[in-house]
Amino acid sequence: MTKPDDNVSPAPVAAEGDQYHASYRRPLMPGVDTTHQVILYLEDITVEFDGFKALNALTMEIGVGELRCIIGPNGAGKTTMMDVITGKTRPSSGSAFFGQTIDLSKLTEAQIATAGIGRKFQRPTVFEMHTVFENLELALKSDKSVWPTLMAGLSSEQRDRIDATLKLLRLESHSNRVAGLLSHGQKQWLEIGMLLMQEPMLLLLDEPVAGMTDAETERTAELFNELRGKHSLVVVEHDMDFVQSIALDGKVTVLCEGSVLAEGKMHEVQADPRVIEVYLGR
Repeated sequence: MTKPDDNVSPAPVAAEGDQYHASYRRPLMPGVDTTHQVILYLEDITVEFDGFKALNALTMEIGVGELRCIIGPNGAGKTTMMDVITGKTRPSSGSAFFGQTIDLSKLTEAQIATAGIGRKFQRPTVFEMHTVFENLELALKSDKSVWPTLMAGLSSEQRDRIDATLKLLRLESHSNRVAGLLSHGQKQWLEIGMLLMQEPMLLLLDEPVAGMTDAETERTAELFNELRGKHSLVVVEHDMDFVQSIALDGKVTVLCEGSVLAEGKMHEVQADPRVIEVYLGR
């Protein structure tokens, strides 16, 4: 693993105007150094609760624009891993870096979100009394202090971003519908859209298709494949058919007892006897 240099201060990777990663054509955000094309470093992360190790020397890298699927049995440490990345849980030991220089252990949950990491929990959380459009408008990355919020009107660029997100989510026809009336799957997509309005570089998605119909699950796979390369995604999921549909030729990581049990392409981990024994064979 290429380790971040603790002695290097965060430095913008973008000069004036947009700077794009050659392969992914995604604007790189100021302050996140992805020189080595790695967006997230987890090294020897251990989280211990009353003698129980929820994570045990967990080491992993996520590349810029990568879609990484994380699978494993209940209690494997998948949720704790995301808690560490987002600052909800502090590791007992080890390091977590966003890009080369941003030490996540030194940031609050709000600062981590502002830095460019978005997280979606299993159950959708939207403003049910507001319309779909208003939900996306409220989620816009902007100054949320009182005076700017009261005085702000949407610019044409912001309206275009909302319209593009509605189209991506296939919710254009529901733009003026109250979010509480959406189906479960549509609420999930709307919440993903709200995260996208925050312009994250890294998205953490926890069991995104739980409770969805087959058609909604299929559409979610299409959505994630559209997001691939434009954002880095870490998807925790138990639905193996769904994982198969989004893993493609990318990496799948199998966690067990807080550590990486296996890692590789989907067909490789499916054929691993250890994975079959502890997870897929159940």
